[in-house]
Amino acid sequence: MEIVSSSISSCSKDDQKIYQNWFNFVDSDGDGRITGNDATKLFSLSNLSRPELKQVWAIADTKRQGFLGFNEFVTAMQLISLAQEGRELSSDLLRSKANMEFLSPPSMEGLDALLSKTNGSSMKKIETNGTIQLQPPPPINLFSRKSRKKIQPSLTAVTSVTDGLKRLYNEKLKPLELTYRFNDFASPALTESDFDAKPMVMLLGQYSTGKTTFIKHLLKSNYPGAHIGPEPTTDRFIVVTSGPDERSIPGNTIAVHNDLPFTDLTKFGGAFLSKFECSQMPHSLLDHISFVDTPGVLSGEKQRTQRSYDFTGVISWFAAKCDMILLLFDPHKLDISDEFKRVISSLKGHEDKIRVVLNKADQVDTQQLMRVYGALMWSLGKVLNTPEVVRVYIGSFNDKPVNEEAVGPTGKDLFEKEQDDLLDDLIDIPKKACDRRINEFVKRARAAKIHSYIISHLKKEMPALMGKSKTQQKLIQNLDNVFEKVQKEFRLPPGDFPSVDHFREVLSHYSINDFEKLKPKMIQAVDDMLGHDIPELLKNFRNPYE
Repeated sequence: MEIVSSSISSCSKDDQKIYQNWFNFVDSDGDGRITGNDATKLFSLSNLSRPELKQVWAIADTKRQGFLGFNEFVTAMQLISLAQEGRELSSDLLRSKANMEFLSPPSMEGLDALLSKTNGSSMKKIETNGTIQLQPPPPINLFSRKSRKKIQPSLTAVTSVTDGLKRLYNEKLKPLELTYRFNDFASPALTESDFDAKPMVMLLGQYSTGKTTFIKHLLKSNYPGAHIGPEPTTDRFIVVTSGPDERSIPGNTIAVHNDLPFTDLTKFGGAFLSKFECSQMPHSLLDHISFVDTPGVLSGEKQRTQRSYDFTGVISWFAAKCDMILLLFDPHKLDISDEFKRVISSLKGHEDKIRVVLNKADQVDTQQLMRVYGALMWSLGKVLNTPEVVRVYIGSFNDKPVNEEAVGPTGKDLFEKEQDDLLDDLIDIPKKACDRRINEFVKRARAAKIHSYIISHLKKEMPALMGKSKTQQKLIQNLDNVFEKVQKEFRLPPGDFPSVDHFREVLSHYSINDFEKLKPKMIQAVDDMLGHDIPELLKNFRNPYE
């Protein structure tokens, strides 16, 4: 399965040198990124129409990050070449070897003259690896005037949506979270690696539903540490990601890697970390998506065995980080055990990420499959308390051909279409990763804001001198009423409030009197961020030809 075309691999070394020279010329600050304003100056030399250049940018910036790295820049140049030949631009155009075999760099009118002027310019130049780069200009801020005054001079210039979110988080949202201890009640504070992490897909299901085989099917090969069998062979959480060579990294080692978004997993203790590992291997798919293979959810007598760590807590942690959650079912294992029910309940708030896969569906005939599908939908309806119907993919995700004897030619066609739909969903994940990151960021900001209102209201209800302990107990017991009062006072949507039971449990470990009073300036800063800074950020990094 190919997610993006490998543009550089289709270029000759001579063409790569040309593109590198052009890239260095446009990348005036030498950060390895070309923003829309920089690109428009170069792209205008191609003499293509504005609609054509809009399409070039849209295809090249497939992840909607608001900038082009060198790979994406090469893709853009190849698309311009094809457009100059009169081809109709599409994302599939670069995947054809016939289109790429004799493709030359595009004709850029006046570029040679600009390059020669730059070489003779009075600007200071730095020579690195045989190429000449201009000295970076002063950073340009993309936010409002209010934000500009507060920005530290040491911070780097914002050159992508992700950079902008990092800055907004550190300057406006994180102070609110720390003041009201949001990280203890909800999710931990975000780190650099959380913003830069690749999209993740988590697979959940009972043992022998084909989770490991599903990953193997996508990768077309085994990954280090993969074990496949009819019994619970995957006894640990395995993050499958890209790396220079094939190896498995133990959980305790991963947890201290600041470059990876797993440092907060240390809170689940050594018992969990001994059941956690990272499997690395060089693979084009893993350059864009990481997979989380999970232990089989227990059923029957097995679920009475206590795990040595908080299994549902770990699942909930990964659910918050993942971009898609696949629930895998076997036609012969449709019962949802108590542990599986708890696991699905822990996914609350992430229902939009859930996809259901009825795997190994060619093991039953068409009539049985119809009944199995109905039984699965009925079972899910009792666990997933949502009015919407969850999307269910039917197929047999392994390297074996579909069992046509059981399902017939109609069933085979159905399976192929369903598998293609699921693969399309997976292909879209990197493209939607930036949008999802913004969505999760906004959701987090709203949650932190509501949390601060709740905490400050509780603080206000506490007496100044006597009876603090009794008042705290009474407030904790009547937390439902507190939530209702806060919701009415500040006109907040009730659906954005946290779980009362979870909030009560965490709050019982704290003294309400130690919390801060309401700080309107902090709330206003978050409101400004949601109402102005984020829309302004997205405006600055949208398609420059829109």
